[in-house]
Amino acid sequence: MIQERVARAADASHQLIATSVVNRNATPASISKIGRVSLARFARFVVAYNITVIVWGAYVRATGSGAGCGSHWPLCNGEFLPTTPQTQTVIEFAHRVTSGLSLVLVAILLIWCWRRTAKGDRPRHSAVAAAVLLFNEAFLGALLVLVDHVGGLDRSATHALFLCLHFGNTLLLLAALALTAKWLSNRDGRLGVVPKPFQMIAMGLGLVSVMAIGMTGSLATLGDTMIPADSLRRAVVQDFSSSSHILLRLRVLHPVAAVIGSIYVLWLLQAFWRKQERFGWVPLLTITLTGQIALGAMNVILLAPVWLQMTHLLVAEILWILLVLASADQLFASHHSGVPPSRIASTGVSWSFGFKDAGHISRRGGPSS
Repeated sequence: MIQERVARAADASHQLIATSVVNRNATPASISKIGRVSLARFARFVVAYNITVIVWGAYVRATGSGAGCGSHWPLCNGEFLPTTPQTQTVIEFAHRVTSGLSLVLVAILLIWCWRRTAKGDRPRHSAVAAAVLLFNEAFLGALLVLVDHVGGLDRSATHALFLCLHFGNTLLLLAALALTAKWLSNRDGRLGVVPKPFQMIAMGLGLVSVMAIGMTGSLATLGDTMIPADSLRRAVVQDFSSSSHILLRLRVLHPVAAVIGSIYVLWLLQAFWRKQERFGWVPLLTITLTGQIALGAMNVILLAPVWLQMTHLLVAEILWILLVLASADQLFASHHSGVPPSRIASTGVSWSFGFKDAGHISRRGGPSS
């Protein structure tokens, strides 16, 4: 009887030990899976938050509120909290606060990515790029304030140059954040040698041409805000008059850049269409591009009201992000070994709508990259 009880106790202890070993081995994988999904969600939130901050920045510029805090940075009119805030001060101060929070969020994203990803993972590199670009964004904004080119009536070449550099950096920042979110949500997270260097160069030039649309658009918006026209006919005359301000004559660069950039969008659509990938990027890019062209035409006809400027910018940011993600899918498609073409097409947009790829567990027990 004693031997039987001892045998039963030994069996129970062996089962308990085996169960604890299994649980101990499974726990890191499950924690890693949950952490990866949470990180991907947070990355998407950071993208959406930065889009909101950028659109609010457009409202600051369109309302001439850039001088609301004077030539002081990071303080507002020499104070940590403005004591006698006017409307322009509130608008500019809110922009500074939200921009400061953006720095905190991107710093958290960078640290989190560094802890959850391995050496050579794409999200780690894109998160570092996003942090560098955001600090450069803050530097350009501070420099614009400190050299006193924030006034609503500032028509100097320096102001225009800073505005172009600022917006170009903004687009690169959004690209880095969007790629971080995409690569965290999917399994294609390892860096590798791109097998098509000519395609990489072509796509790089295409994306630069799309950036030129945004940068020339910022100049056009600056001209519309500082030197408004009272009619469409008057606005067209200003564009081609030798006596007009340089900002008005530079507005024609925007539609020219839009035509050139649209060629790249059409080329990208044709590439996906030829690969029989017609239900992922093709409708998204087509609808967004069509909407952006329509908003641009309305901007001209209605003489660029503030609400339309902000809507135009919002759709421009969405189109830019879609183009960056679609280009990345096209460029790195060959790295999806064993994945059918239809699956490759869907990964580009799945990061926005689901998390089924984020929790993939590799043979090592951690999230695959």
